Amino acid sequence: MMIVIADDITGAAEIAGIAFSYGLTTQLVTDFNGTAASADVMVVATDTRSLSREDAVEVTERLCSLLPVGTQVFKKTDSALRGHIMAELSVLLEKTACQKALFMPANPSRRRVIQDGVYLIDGIPLDETDFSFDPEFPAFSSVMTERFPEAASCSVEMPDATSFDDVLRLVERAGEDTLLAGAADLFEAWLRHKGLCRLPAAPYSLSPDNLLMVCGSTQSVVPDLGVQVIEMPKTVYEGTGDATAWAQQVLAAYVRHSSLILSIPHHHLTGKAVAVRLRGVMAAVVGLLVAVRCPHSLLLEGGATAHACLQALGWNRFVVEAELAPGAIALKSMGQTTVVLKPGSYPWGPLFDSD
Repeated sequence: MMIVIADDITGAAEIAGIAFSYGLTTQLVTDFNGTAASADVMVVATDTRSLSREDAVEVTERLCSLLPVGTQVFKKTDSALRGHIMAELSVLLEKTACQKALFMPANPSRRRVIQDGVYLIDGIPLDETDFSFDPEFPAFSSVMTERFPEAASCSVEMPDATSFDDVLRLVERAGEDTLLAGAADLFEAWLRHKGLCRLPAAPYSLSPDNLLMVCGSTQSVVPDLGVQVIEMPKTVYEGTGDATAWAQQVLAAYVRHSSLILSIPHHHLTGKAVAVRLRGVMAAVVGLLVAVRCPHSLLLEGGATAHACLQALGWNRFVVEAELAPGAIALKSMGQTTVVLKPGSYPWGPLFDSD
């Protein structure tokens, strides 16, 4: 069995979708207890990106103590360098049999590359993109050694990669004592190195009927589905307005309409406290709505927001139904609701019925 440790739930879902597309039975959990799953791949979403560095280390240490002997481990990290990456890698290197780590956050298939030690998205240095405004982990540098000065002393290699073939070659040269850590392209290269191939995708689409969508990322672009969109008021966003009153307004709209999209159109505040408050508001609203009517489809954009919403609902174990688009994964939990998770910086893709 392979275990993938991911620091946010949309990244976990992205990896789970890739494993599923390669014909592997895959489960995604947020409450790993050390019990071996009846699946080829178990993806564990720890949500450590939303925690303090100290708490992220503690969670990672506890998870390592639960890993079954002989488990193959892959560490999923953010493709925009967010999170407590080096702290978690240090724990994994200390607690597993691995002597060093290959850290490859680049996704060349999505035009996210490392060239001459600089991280680029569509040819633009990371700190010149919208990721420089991330509320918790703003990109202050695109130079890998400036972003992670402790990498060398931690036995973490951060090579260049400008194509998927580059990533595949890095995997092929890595020894058995190397922990693989990085983004989706690295995981897919690892599967190919094991001799696996992608299977043809079965037709799958969603209907915009009886749908609840939450766009909770600063990177969100609200899709035009002909569905009522409710925006978080600026006063609620800034913490000066009554979030409970807004939640009741949303509930009234949800009762009137068969589908609803919630979004946060404001992006001028930064800081962990702001991010925690905003996802708490969204999670409380989602819990209120689902208690009144459980939608056929619950679409959650943005890892921290998605994790908070699912925690509020008490949903923590999922099986993969389909990889709808890169990073957009359909999951099934208890009941009949399809849960779709997607990172905020990825497009939704052609997920919905065209008729």
